[in-house]
Amino acid sequence: MQTRQLGELRVSALGLGCMSMSQSYGVADRAESERALHRALDIGYTFLDTASLYGLGHNETLIGEVLGARRQEFILASKCGIINKDGKRAVDCTPESVRRTCDESLRRLQTDCIDLYYLHRRDFNVPIEESVGALADCVKAGKIRYIGLSECSSTTIRRAHREHPICAVQSEYSLWTRDPEYKIFDCCRELGIGFVPFSPLGRAFLAGVITDLSALDADDMRQTMPRFDSSNFTHNLSLLAELREIAHNNGCTLAQLALAWVLAQDPNFVPIPGTKHVCYVEENAAAVDVYIDPAQLQRAGDIFKEAGVKGDRYAKSHMISLDPDE
Repeated sequence: MQTRQLGELRVSALGLGCMSMSQSYGVADRAESERALHRALDIGYTFLDTASLYGLGHNETLIGEVLGARRQEFILASKCGIINKDGKRAVDCTPESVRRTCDESLRRLQTDCIDLYYLHRRDFNVPIEESVGALADCVKAGKIRYIGLSECSSTTIRRAHREHPICAVQSEYSLWTRDPEYKIFDCCRELGIGFVPFSPLGRAFLAGVITDLSALDADDMRQTMPRFDSSNFTHNLSLLAELREIAHNNGCTLAQLALAWVLAQDPNFVPIPGTKHVCYVEENAAAVDVYIDPAQLQRAGDIFKEAGVKGDRYAKSHMISLDPDE
């Protein structure tokens, strides 16, 4: 697979998001997850993304157990800062929590160093300088190589970068989620920080595989997301018709078109579509080599801007944890 520069790191042009192997999108199959992880490395993925939150440690444990013997073949990214507190999701980026979670992640991942360690969310009760300072201590101790931020505003990124160089920023970005275009991109380019779009397939919506919400499991996280609410979903689904035509005319799948669009926005963006299936690991990887006429890529991006996507990205309980630019 082609490679790209992500801040100080050289990684595959496409990374693998591993969350769904442990939570959020229905029950995962351990054997299939193992095959997907190995297949990803075999065909050139060198950038894997997980977090301490995913499956409450299950995801990091999975990667450590399955890929421990292949640790030198990939750049490993994980995250700290979102915890489970009394059965509820909470943000804790105190220095004590950051250091403790890092040590726990290292044990579960069966490694002595994590290449890229993000703050999963900003903790509004803790100055960002203190949280990043704790991560800087982990760098000094040789426990992590580089520091990242997730879903932070440009103001927060600048403050954090003054405390310690930030290698990469991760935010949701896709055809139907364009928030980072407002200020984040300019900030990252100015400071030499890499950008990692997560959910580049809109939680499988942009792959066109979700047409009936009743087919989703009751605990599937999309059941709580306003964009998948029945009335909003019907409108949003209508936007895929022209996208399907563009994909058909270019001999690619909807998912490959959506990924090709993200990849085309900047030569150093490294999207991390998530999957737990070998077939999608392979389909997504092929998007790196898909050629689509720039005018048609532009049209694909305009479809969602012109019609307008209905619904917030998250339920209100999760939206309040974001750090948007004003």
